[in-house]
Amino acid sequence: MAYYLGIDVGTSGTKSLLIDATGKVLAEAVAEYPMHQPKPGWTEQDPEDWWQATVATVRKVVRKAKAKPADVRAIGLSGQMHGSVFLDAKNKVVRPALLWNDQRTVAECDEITQRAGGRKALIKMVANPALTGFTAPKILWLRNNEPRKFDKVRKVLLPKDEIRRRLTGEFAGDMSDASGTLLLDVVKRQWSKKLLSKLELDPDLLPPVFESEQVTGQLTAAVAEELGLSTDCKVVAGAGDCAAGAIGNGVVERGVLSTSIGTSGVMFVHSDQPEYDAEGRLHTFCHAVHGQWHMMGVNLTSGGSLQWWIDNVVQGLAGIPKGKRYEAATAEAAEIAAGSGGLSFLPYLNGERTPHADPSARGAFVGLNLTHTRAHMTRAVMEGVVFAMRDSLEIIRSLNVPVDQIRVSGGGSKNPLWKQMQADIFGQNVVTLNAEQGPAYGVALLAAVGDGAYDSIGEACKATIQVKEQTKVDRKAASAMDALFPIYQDLYVALKDSFQKIASLQ
Repeated sequence: MAYYLGIDVGTSGTKSLLIDATGKVLAEAVAEYPMHQPKPGWTEQDPEDWWQATVATVRKVVRKAKAKPADVRAIGLSGQMHGSVFLDAKNKVVRPALLWNDQRTVAECDEITQRAGGRKALIKMVANPALTGFTAPKILWLRNNEPRKFDKVRKVLLPKDEIRRRLTGEFAGDMSDASGTLLLDVVKRQWSKKLLSKLELDPDLLPPVFESEQVTGQLTAAVAEELGLSTDCKVVAGAGDCAAGAIGNGVVERGVLSTSIGTSGVMFVHSDQPEYDAEGRLHTFCHAVHGQWHMMGVNLTSGGSLQWWIDNVVQGLAGIPKGKRYEAATAEAAEIAAGSGGLSFLPYLNGERTPHADPSARGAFVGLNLTHTRAHMTRAVMEGVVFAMRDSLEIIRSLNVPVDQIRVSGGGSKNPLWKQMQADIFGQNVVTLNAEQGPAYGVALLAAVGDGAYDSIGEACKATIQVKEQTKVDRKAASAMDALFPIYQDLYVALKDSFQKIASLQ
């Protein structure tokens, strides 16, 4: 038998799944871990938690599938992008990893822009402006704020690449994930020696980078024994979670766009060549498809906003078990008409990336009156999340990038209300797919390609991924959403200065 393992090192937990050569999911498992917030806007995790979750989930899926060690031919890796794992000369972690939604690096973003010769010069070098979530500002933050720890650093890895090191003993990365460091020449698909020089960073801090389906090593004997696998098991380069999720959604050709609502929200569209938003509001990154690119908009707290609302505010669902609160709360919200009675919610609970690139942005309910209920507020949170994603879609459309089909995934594909909201707010029918496992499924397909089960990523996607159902636009609801959307957009502009003052107090 030929089986392929996909491992996704997420923000809330690690997911592993096992597929056969036809793409059928044989087993899957998830292990959760905490995210630490030592200060407002700071987010960190212990890489050891990722490793323990990886071991636990891999062992579980191998046991569930009753797979023999030799059956698992290759592993694909995905993970949260932009995180920074700082290793010393003995490959020991120097400090907790700074995550993608960490906002402490405002000064370092300014430093990078200045050293690069300005925003336009920086975008010309690496296709993107400096944003607080990216990896390069984190490296400079360590140098500026914890110099003794920085002096110990010999390698900087992204989260999934730290798991690769633990699996294989090899340092390696891939083009899609490396694009989010701000240190990759995205057009030439290689580290930017020019920017590294301007930032006075040693190129040896970074690992070699590969295309996503390329093999980067095999399991060490000790790890193979620990996981119940074979040392013949290959590990391919894999992809950052957004590109991996796009592979899992079959977004491998022009005209197809995917949306994903997880902790963050992602709007991802395929591109045959590097395409840019001149204002730098969208990311231009390498795709996990060899020699292809993509544009992407990101909202930092999409599903995270609903999680915050239900876990920390909505605690009055009497008699409802904790595990059923989401279902109960969204069922209440479904009884409220589109537009939430004129109530708007800004989902900027930890700053925002697209389109505002503002770490000081904050969440807000605007338009509350005495008729509003908990259900109105829940619906407003959900609508606000989708409005934030429409911001990205409007930019994509303004650049004349074709969007012939919208594929929804993540939590936004599993909840009927959120699916309908996306169709209505985007003003376009949306579809869901037979494959709903996200990035872990995408990198399992990459592993299959790397092992030779398919000749290309496109071939693998066509063979395994099909449209399952379509959600059509409700024209009455869409009209209500169109009326509310420009108000939603105006609110950030009106509150921007106040957000800056509030952030300074926090």
